Amino acid sequence: MFNKKSVFAVSLFVVLALVLAACAPTATPEPTAVPTEEPMQEVTEEPQPQTIVDIAVADGRFTTLVAALEAAGLAETLAGEGPFTVFAPTDDAFAKLPEGTVEALLEDIPALTDILLYHVVSGEVLAETVVTLDEAETLQGESVSIRVEDGMVYLNDAQVVITDIIADNGVIHVIDSVLLPGEEELGSIVDIAVADGRFTTLVAALEAAGLAETLAGEGPFTVFAPTDDAFAKLPEGTVEALLEDIPALTDILLYHVVSGEVLAETVVTLDEAETLQGESVSIRVEDGMVYLNDAQVVITDIIADNGVIHVIDSVLLPGEEELGSIVDIAVADGRFTTLVAALEAAGLAETLAGEGPFTVFAPTDDAFAKLPEGTVEALLEDIPALTDILLYHVVSGEVLAEQVVELNSAKALNEKFVEISVMDGMVYINDAQVIITDIIADNGVIHVIDSVILPSESIGSIAEIAVADGRFTTLVAALEAADLVETLSNDGLFTVFAPTDDAFAKLPEGTVAALLEDIPALTDILLYHVVSGKVMAEEVITIEEAETLLGENIQIRVEDGNVFINDSQVIITDIVADNGVIHVIDTVLLPPEG
Repeated sequence: MFNKKSVFAVSLFVVLALVLAACAPTATPEPTAVPTEEPMQEVTEEPQPQTIVDIAVADGRFTTLVAALEAAGLAETLAGEGPFTVFAPTDDAFAKLPEGTVEALLEDIPALTDILLYHVVSGEVLAETVVTLDEAETLQGESVSIRVEDGMVYLNDAQVVITDIIADNGVIHVIDSVLLPGEEELGSIVDIAVADGRFTTLVAALEAAGLAETLAGEGPFTVFAPTDDAFAKLPEGTVEALLEDIPALTDILLYHVVSGEVLAETVVTLDEAETLQGESVSIRVEDGMVYLNDAQVVITDIIADNGVIHVIDSVLLPGEEELGSIVDIAVADGRFTTLVAALEAAGLAETLAGEGPFTVFAPTDDAFAKLPEGTVEALLEDIPALTDILLYHVVSGEVLAEQVVELNSAKALNEKFVEISVMDGMVYINDAQVIITDIIADNGVIHVIDSVILPSESIGSIAEIAVADGRFTTLVAALEAADLVETLSNDGLFTVFAPTDDAFAKLPEGTVAALLEDIPALTDILLYHVVSGKVMAEEVITIEEAETLLGENIQIRVEDGNVFINDSQVIITDIVADNGVIHVIDTVLLPPEG
């Protein structure tokens, strides 16, 4: 009998061998040795199952792995139902081990089994999912760390060289080194924080407070670690003041530490946790996000030898009172004196001190100083223009940074849209860079920007954008022929699933020409691509169908991360127009017959 871990490990290694066999050059001579009658017979035969083990055996580059699986009694396991994910070392990978290691392991079956199971993960984890993980638990019980560096994927220190070799019972990813469980000490919480590079302020504070040695000690501890960006959210001068007030600094730092190793799966079951400072932090889960007081947990379960780190996006302050409104925070911060003066002049300070919630993209004093000389003074004399600009910096609702980066645009309180883009890891609102995010207030959130954003003219209607784009010439011609251009240019809000020229080209030859001669049928098809109202992508994926202007419903589904309208895939989302939004699709939608 094989235990479950053994079965998983064997299956995973078999898949790797089989996949590699399919790519190996030794497979090419086989077709010439087969009589011409046999291929004819094979056409009628059922294809034989290809398990992980089958693929590994046939590939030829995994002879050591296959031999090890057989010696450990895991070959049958990895030829089983699964599914498994096997990170399969090649023969060259085994050859990197010190001389005699493989032979010694073949004599020590428990140690060999342990190593082999450390290469196997339960379930079929394709490459597109692997790169989203920080670690994965193996059948051996320990986790392998996963990281992406310079476009390469690493399991611990082994590089993934081939991905997604699919077997009937899982998937193989080929690696260039053998993984060894429990190879090195991870380092203490302090060691990891120092090495990471995102916690320089936290490390400096720990050293100043004499707590670095404590958190490098035996523990275990759970540290909710604010990043440098989290400390940067504090009012200017706060960090410097705390470094001069060691008792207050110590109090704050200990408020981030809980005794014991509390992993994420346990954290989400708690309402609060007592810190080493003596007070408790509140814990809540909202919309799938975990919060400590008002700080969001952004990374979980960074394991150290003496505990665990969970990364948070704001500094926790013990016994803190209400945070204050957006205006209160802007006034207290000291970097927004021009913005505050403008809000007061425009009579908007009271609005942004109200219930909200609001999201404010707040220009600093330096941002206002970039404007041409005399601009601020002129605006303070032109209250309607000033109001329009200020409202262009405010979005209704609390839109945190993690949501901002998912958007292409957002409607400001002046009814105009700001454009949102991410370039080289930086977030831009129009042409202004976001330099600090998620300063939480009682009535919303502030994101700090380095330039004043000025409302532009109209973006253009759906029809105008389609005409200007150049990829929708057939669609535009059809709209004009059906006399629908004016409809999609008016003030109504529409959502258009817009087929490209390539999509129309997929139709049988002569179809477009025939439709241009049959205006009622053409109109039906075009209206079948339009939904009333502005339905952004984040909402589209939450619904199963939507009624079109034709009166018939389109079906919506999400498969493998892709969105389909009937059988047409959505390839571009959220092209915002003054009167709605365009989602680009790769196939023309045809309404049901009759």
